[in-house]
Amino acid sequence: MEREDYLRLDETEFRARFRERIHHTLEIQTYEAIHQGKAVSPERLRAAAGWFDLWRARGLGTELPDYRAAWTIYELAERTQGGSKVDLSAFAPGEVTPAGQAEFFRILKERRSVRHWTDREVPDEVIDRVMEAGTWAPHACNLQSVRYGVIREKEEPGLFEGCDIPPGPVHIVLLQDQRTYRANPAVPLRNMFMDCGAAAQNIVLAVHALGLGGVWLTFDDEMLARLTAYWNLPDHLRITTYVDIGYPAQTPAPVRKLGLDEVVLFRKRP
Repeated sequence: MEREDYLRLDETEFRARFRERIHHTLEIQTYEAIHQGKAVSPERLRAAAGWFDLWRARGLGTELPDYRAAWTIYELAERTQGGSKVDLSAFAPGEVTPAGQAEFFRILKERRSVRHWTDREVPDEVIDRVMEAGTWAPHACNLQSVRYGVIREKEEPGLFEGCDIPPGPVHIVLLQDQRTYRANPAVPLRNMFMDCGAAAQNIVLAVHALGLGGVWLTFDDEMLARLTAYWNLPDHLRITTYVDIGYPAQTPAPVRKLGLDEVVLFRKRP
């Protein structure tokens, strides 16, 4: 594509291309160079600089999260040019204590699907925290395709008819913006579903951690058509799955999972 083509792109697609190019052109190579104590090639720095130039030419804000993340990578890459060791300790995650580890695995193992609910209202701020957890899920090529739609059952009763009965108080619908995948057409279809699945997994874990119940659900064709029409969705926004959440009126027995002796099919020990 020529410069003018990039300047005319839809903003969503351009930003996805920006994230993808920084990821594949500079980010991976920068961390490899730091690990090996080498310098990032000047050609890669120039290529990345061209993307920053396009960003500014479009008039996009430099405080947007994708620009700020990319600029951090660019600054790290520049530091490798001097030949000195680049210190990444400022980005190290906090230590997970034994108590924190135990709490994580407790949340992981005690989470279960809830399908019966109290009348207690779920605050908007809780819904926002749950969706934010979804945004922190890993995503192929940093394309960030997942979008959300929120519907309270009491406001649109029957809209989700056809799946679980009774429906949850709050429906969080996960959609994917297909324009983001134009940045890398080589992404397989299965990866697109995994992108959304990772977000949904974060959501159901966050729901449980916040003291709510949740159930991860899917649509039949009739429900998909109904919601697509309800939101008047354009072709580039595709519904993938949804999660019902609310305050639970039941405590289902834990599911017993197959043991590692059954599920590990291939393993070569040292």
